[in-house]
Parts: sequence; structure tokens; C-alpha cells
Amino acid sequence: MRTVVNLITTVLLTFLGLLLVTFIIGRVVPIDPVLAIVGDRAPENVVERVREELGLNLPLYQQFFIYVWNVLQGDLGNSVLTANPVLEDIKRVFPATLELATVATFFGVILGVPMGVLAGVYQGRWPDQVIRVVGLLGYSIPVFWLGLMGLLIFYARWPWGELVPGPGRLDVFFDGLVDPVTGVLLIDSAMAGEWEIFWNAAWHLVLPASILGYFSLAYISRMTRSFMLEQLSQEYITTARVKGVPEWRVIWVHALGNVRVPLVTVIALSYANLLEGSVLTEIVFSWPGLGYYLTQSLLNADMNAVLGATMVVGAVFIGINLLSDLLYKLLDPRAR
Repeated sequence: MRTVVNLITTVLLTFLGLLLVTFIIGRVVPIDPVLAIVGDRAPENVVERVREELGLNLPLYQQFFIYVWNVLQGDLGNSVLTANPVLEDIKRVFPATLELATVATFFGVILGVPMGVLAGVYQGRWPDQVIRVVGLLGYSIPVFWLGLMGLLIFYARWPWGELVPGPGRLDVFFDGLVDPVTGVLLIDSAMAGEWEIFWNAAWHLVLPASILGYFSLAYISRMTRSFMLEQLSQEYITTARVKGVPEWRVIWVHALGNVRVPLVTVIALSYANLLEGSVLTEIVFSWPGLGYYLTQSLLNADMNAVLGATMVVGAVFIGINLLSDLLYKLLDPRAR
């Protein structure tokens, strides 16, 4: 019971800190939200009236309490760019980011974990060197450059370019043909039985998800290698080999089995980083997700949308960290 109370208290304090940070950002940036609404040529009396309606004439501590109260009620304000409530805009665009980050994480896990295992097993030999170079490139190459090169090679110049569609989530003539039940196109099109749209959406996902997943792969493979090196030096591994246990079982069952607990945390953090760090990928591929929405809002001085999107990203990060902690305790009884 005490652990649950401590966990709830930690989450509430973290979320309160997130609200405080977003509030401060909204007040220190050199953008007047009133002028963003009424325009810089509006009469002074109109500017003052709107400022009073928004509560921006009150002391900062009162503004903060009002801000927290509105957020707790689900009111993130209205977007200047779309004229819709920010929460509705986020509900519309976030599934696209969720879909992209989920598929990218899937790529990163499916390829990154085996690569990390092999790098640990063949430490110092050519497989390890190749995998470490691949990971280093994943950390070093800017994602926007990699995205542009991907479009140039696989879309513009590739002889089978029609298999790798261009920017966006769907071809234009498929847009709007599937009702957005979950907002995730792969799920919605499958539920509707629109398999042509499903495969079109899947092909559109391949290139941006592969590029975004490359960075997840680099992180996961590096951490898996470190975990495997630690486990392979343990006495129980030597004992298993002395007993005649097959090498594949020693590596993929015994060593990797003990790695799975910290690896859950690594994968969760990687997933959270992709959810918040997919901005450049979404811009390059015109992917209508939260990162694209955040960028367009920032360029148009739409601070309600910027702060709302920032808060949602922070809340998602807190939630995924909480989930990883719970999974850690579930998989490792010693942490309970």
C-alpha cells in the first residue's frame, strides 16, 4: 500500500512539474498570445479586452492556478491556426504519431535485439565491429538528411518507386474513404475490410518507420550488447557450458532471459523518445502527426497548441516510464 501511495505521489508531482514548465514556457517566449489572436493591428481597447478575457491581466500565480484547473478539466484552449479546441486537434493527429512510432519501435526491437546479442557474443570480432559501426551511424546521421536521401533514392530514383510511396499517410484518392474509428489507419482500414487502403497505408509507413526505427535500432542494439557482455561473464553461463548445454541455448535462453528485465526499460524509453522525437521525420514525410502539428503551430505563434502538444508528449513520457516500472516489477520479483 505504501508503495502505491509513493508511486501516485511521484506521478502527481511529476505531472505538476510538467504543468509548471509548460506554463513558464508560455509566459517567457517572446510571443504575445493576444496579438496572435487579434493581430498586431488591432485597436488597443480590443487587445486589452481580449487580454482580460484570457485572464492574462491577473497575477502569475492566479494565472497558474487557472491554467492547472483548465488542464485538469481537459481544456487546453483553442488553436489559433485551426480554431478548434486544442484537445480535439491532438486527438486527431496523435494516432498518426502513435502508428509511426509503434511500427518504428517494432523495427528497432526486431533487428536491434538480435544485433546486440550477436555483437556481445562476438565481442571484438568483425560482426561486433560491423554492428557497432551501424549503431554509430544511427547516432550520427541527422534524421532529416536520412529522410531526404530515403525519398530521393527509394521514391524518386528507384526503378520500383511505386512500391515506396511518397510523403503522407495515404495516396490522395484514398483519403477520407475510411472512417477514423481509432485514428490508426492500419487498424481502421482492416476493421472496415478495405484491404487496398490497408496495404497503401502500410507501404506509406515503410520508409518513414524504417528511418525512425534506425535510431531506435542503434540505441537498443548498443544497450543489448552491454547487457549481454555483463551476463556472458557471469558464473552461471560458465556452469551451463560445462554441463554441456548447447551454445544457442546458453545465449538465447539463459543470457538473453536475464537481459529481458532491463531491456524492457530500454525499449520503453526508446518508444517514448520516438513519440516525442519524430518531429523532423514527420516534417520530411509530411506525416500529419503530433510533431508536424506542433511545428506548424510554433511557426504560426499558436501557443495554446504548442503548450498543449508539449504537455501531451510529457504526459505520454510519464505514462510510459510508469508502465516500464510496473513491467520491471512484474518480470523481476526482487524489485517488488
